[in-house]
Amino acid sequence: MRDEQHQTPGLFITFEGGDGSGKTTQAKLAAQWLHDTYAHDVLLTREPGGTDLGRHIRELVLHGQDMGPRAEALLYAADRAHHVHSLVRPALEDGRTVVCDRYFDSSIAYQGGGRTLTPTAIRDLSLWAVDGLMPDLTILIDVTAHVGASRLVGAPDRLERAGAGFHDRTHATYRQLAEEEPHRWAVVDGDGTIEQVAQRVQLALSARLGERLGGRNDSGQPGGSA
Repeated sequence: MRDEQHQTPGLFITFEGGDGSGKTTQAKLAAQWLHDTYAHDVLLTREPGGTDLGRHIRELVLHGQDMGPRAEALLYAADRAHHVHSLVRPALEDGRTVVCDRYFDSSIAYQGGGRTLTPTAIRDLSLWAVDGLMPDLTILIDVTAHVGASRLVGAPDRLERAGAGFHDRTHATYRQLAEEEPHRWAVVDGDGTIEQVAQRVQLALSARLGERLGGRNDSGQPGGSA
């Protein structure tokens, strides 16, 4: 859960997973489900790339020239700081539900684990960048790096080209993070059809957030399902 110091009226849900895990698809489906089933006012966004500035940073880190691991980590942190300040936190303060495709755990897993920078240092950098804003729940769409790689189509980006060892370390770091903070993480098996995984995500959301999902009517007050 978020620190009381940074508590906001809205609900903040993040999706994590390795390349090819299906987390982007599942984040979109979950956002639609929350809107249709509980009448949530949902902001679906992503990192990097959730803002105009973020789209430029996304192009640099995924498709630009090679760069050192620290420069890569700092670019992600810059995107995250602007994203939270300009988009995520204002939406949460307005009482909206924010569903975010990747958040700071991606940096811990990819730059801390995959690039072998210190995970604690990457976490501290990210938390400073977002002024301590923690998700209410983080959904890990869990597939092995091998399965994820087999699902990728099109020309690979910089991170997708990083090699099997990089992606194995990233996956292992995700699993370790979930084990260390079981109160914040829900691990969802990413094997199966899109519909099967979506049902598992819905069950995880219902089980972990319970009454906080409650319906909201047009006035923004608690109410029944849409």
